[in-house]
Amino acid sequence: MIVAWPGVPALRVRQYNRAAMGPVTAEIDVDVSREEAFAAISDLARRPSFTDHFLDGFHLTRIESSGIGAGARYRIRSRLRSVWTDSTIAELEPPHKLVEHGRGGRVNRIPSTTVWEALDGPGGLTRLRVSYWTEPSNRIDRALEVLAGNGRSAERGWREALRRLRGQLESGASAPAALALAGGNRYATGIP
Repeated sequence: MIVAWPGVPALRVRQYNRAAMGPVTAEIDVDVSREEAFAAISDLARRPSFTDHFLDGFHLTRIESSGIGAGARYRIRSRLRSVWTDSTIAELEPPHKLVEHGRGGRVNRIPSTTVWEALDGPGGLTRLRVSYWTEPSNRIDRALEVLAGNGRSAERGWREALRRLRGQLESGASAPAALALAGGNRYATGIP
């Protein structure tokens, strides 16, 4: 881009590319029905059971853990830094697609998007695909993501999460224990 002001020689200014990490994509074939797989990925209360190796401090932001508007807050661990992120289910097309929008980082200024897809796989299998990306609003956030290796660690984390989810679904394991709600009662009074 060329910038020019009257009486000042033209300057060549490099465009800053806001595109940051991603999209990071991971996919796996699972031997369960698409409906069962979609039910597992659309319930945010179940997420820590297969993502706790790279997402910490996971808690719900609403009582309802599935459906449009359901949300969660968690910390994404990477090599050099950990970032708190909020995520909310924005679009839901059962049993095909789930889109989550969120914000993270310092003062929640880094928008992020997570897209889950349940597709027909080969031989009656269900192919689960997750894509995750961020769009930092300034150069410092972008530089921190690159230096911390967030793209590579997120890709490894999502691949492992899908392997763990496949193990849970194919083994027929029961649903995990209830997840705590942010701001809930911390004393055992019998009132949730």
